[in-house]
Amino acid sequence: MRAILVGIWNRDITREEARGSLRELKGLVEAVGGKTLGWVLQNRVRPDPKYYIGAGKARQIGEISRGVGADTVVFDDPLTPSQVRNLERVLGLTVLDRTDLVIEIFSRRAKSKEAKLQVELARLTHDLPRIYGRGKVLSRLGGGVGTRGPGEQEAEIRRRVIKRRIHQIREELEEIKKRRRLQRKRRERSETGERILKVVLVGYTNAGKSTLLKVLTGRETFVADMLFATLDTKTSARYLPSGIKVLFTDTVGFIRKLPPELIESFRATLEEVVEADLIVHVVDVSDDMWLDHVQAVKEVLRELSADNKPVIYALNKADRLVEKEEDLEHLPHTAFVDGKAVLISAEKGWGVESLISEVIRTGEEVLGLQLVE
Repeated sequence: MRAILVGIWNRDITREEARGSLRELKGLVEAVGGKTLGWVLQNRVRPDPKYYIGAGKARQIGEISRGVGADTVVFDDPLTPSQVRNLERVLGLTVLDRTDLVIEIFSRRAKSKEAKLQVELARLTHDLPRIYGRGKVLSRLGGGVGTRGPGEQEAEIRRRVIKRRIHQIREELEEIKKRRRLQRKRRERSETGERILKVVLVGYTNAGKSTLLKVLTGRETFVADMLFATLDTKTSARYLPSGIKVLFTDTVGFIRKLPPELIESFRATLEEVVEADLIVHVVDVSDDMWLDHVQAVKEVLRELSADNKPVIYALNKADRLVEKEEDLEHLPHTAFVDGKAVLISAEKGWGVESLISEVIRTGEEVLGLQLVE
């Protein structure tokens, strides 16, 4: 895939914010093996209902794309099925949006049966309104060339097949959800009557959650410098000196403009967030856009109705900002977030004990008992 990226900016999103979003979109293109040849950013009050960017700009982008040898145009916002059809007619190229890329990345990263079902559900939900007319199947985008869709009768048959499969996947996921609830109850059941503190790690993708989970609990987990490296929920325990058990749960990473299809599909997995006693929000403070990432995660928590939970910000990757652990206290980042915050480097172990102490203090407030003696 050789792509041109397209986005818009207006009074709701500044030009710089739109540029940052396109930089992230470039990373998504690279994550599916594509190459970005350039980008177009348009100032519009609102997206054009027919072409998103207007017919004139669409023709201009088509000329640019052919001039540089692009085979795909990727839009930074979700497109309607009619916008996709109209744009592909004008451009003569494959048209994708951010949702297509994110779903494809999730598809490639999914390892467990549950994750694969969740991604398939998201893809089918996304594709269902688009089966008429000219289709676009990302898994066949090696050459980036779209193909004509089936006739109306065949499309209707395919539509019914997709609906049946969606229903089947939802039933399977509901069974998995029931099993997870039973597992959670077994984890929480204790013959000695000990109280368990449930802590969930959330954060923007590639913020370092899996690395932090490994440091906090000693559990070996897959760690990589890549978008959405892990999709499966992982729970590990750490015992405090008092015998209190702390359950730390890692979750799938978030992203700006996370497709609603994925939020809905992964809702069973993200139920761990809703059930937690407190949230550790892991943030990569070495990223220039880290405050925007914090806001994006907050928006997802609101959608999950988990925005009323106690939150501790673990401001991670601080070793990229200072050379020594003792210099952490000179960084101003904790002043920019609303609530408790600890500067850390999960990779080097800096500030982790301070984070654990903050988790204990907050846990005592939540549970109403003393966690350490």
